[in-house]
Amino acid sequence: MTLSYAQTYLIAARRTAIDRVGGLHRHRRVEELAARAISAALEDARLSPGEVGQLILGTASEGGNPARLAALAAGLPDTAPAFTIDRQCASGLDAILAAIRLVAGGEAEIVAAAGAESLTNAPWRLARPRSPAHPPRFLEADTGPHAADIEAAEVLAAAAGISRATQDEYAAAARKSGAVKPTPRLAAFAAESRDEPAFFAEDPTQLPTYREDGGTLTAANTAQPGDGAAAVIVVGEATYRRLGCPPALKLIAAASLGAKPGAEAAAPLEAVRRLRQRTDAIDPLRATVCELNETSAAQALVFRDVLNISAGRLNPGGGMLASGRPFGAASAVLAVRLFARLSGETGGETGLAATGALGGQGVAALFQTVKR
Repeated sequence: MTLSYAQTYLIAARRTAIDRVGGLHRHRRVEELAARAISAALEDARLSPGEVGQLILGTASEGGNPARLAALAAGLPDTAPAFTIDRQCASGLDAILAAIRLVAGGEAEIVAAAGAESLTNAPWRLARPRSPAHPPRFLEADTGPHAADIEAAEVLAAAAGISRATQDEYAAAARKSGAVKPTPRLAAFAAESRDEPAFFAEDPTQLPTYREDGGTLTAANTAQPGDGAAAVIVVGEATYRRLGCPPALKLIAAASLGAKPGAEAAAPLEAVRRLRQRTDAIDPLRATVCELNETSAAQALVFRDVLNISAGRLNPGGGMLASGRPFGAASAVLAVRLFARLSGETGGETGLAATGALGGQGVAALFQTVKR
């Protein structure tokens, strides 16, 4: 059965500031970050926590089911079920898409969906010893870009002939764009009201590359990991009308696709191509704004050039290069950015969200503004 999303509405979207690992969010667990974003989104939607029928949370590093803890922390009723999705950096967008499908399928009328990441407080992981005589060893913490992401982006940059200087230039422009844009309405903790990405050197040419044998990717032209959360509220037709038909987005179509080994960085691009096959009336590449959860400037440049997306439409607020990249929450941040831009007075018709996920998977979704 094919679901119809015509009577399913995304009516509110908020996020916390994104902060560098070990920064302002260093004492906040993933459920606390998620609860703050969920509470703020519910307030915007003029809904009480007790009205939420279910919570879906995407996260990449926590383990267990932190969605239940986030639901209780946000004041949702004890009877509201909650579950967690982990598709690495696609987790937050997957949670939103799952919420939309729940409402469209009639299983729930009001669903909160969020992505949250607290890399600072993520559980430590131990490798099982080879025998009782060997001690366990700690596995490397995810406090920097994944080595697999770096290698995949290096392959992509080499194939496209993109130099380090071009990547540095793009990244610098992205961060400048993020710095000059008005600060979004954040679900702030105390006086915190802006993103605090990791420190970058003033002269990127002096930074070493990640690959010891050369390469083009450095800390200056890649998106640095961070902590943060983003949440949306999805409702059905009855609730949407009861609330007076507020500004909203609806899902047109979504697609996911794996990439072959060695081409993992191209997964978001391939997911968009699959999405185009599912949308006859609306071309995703003509979307008013395109938000990409980019791991690097190289990935963003290839995505932009291959799909022929104008510079002004791709990550107009600077993307993850400007704000930092909170892994499982990052793709949920895409939806918040689309909602803020498209639901405003000077918004647009459609918005495209695209993300990759560790292991070479891509997810893309096309949203449209609802006009009454």
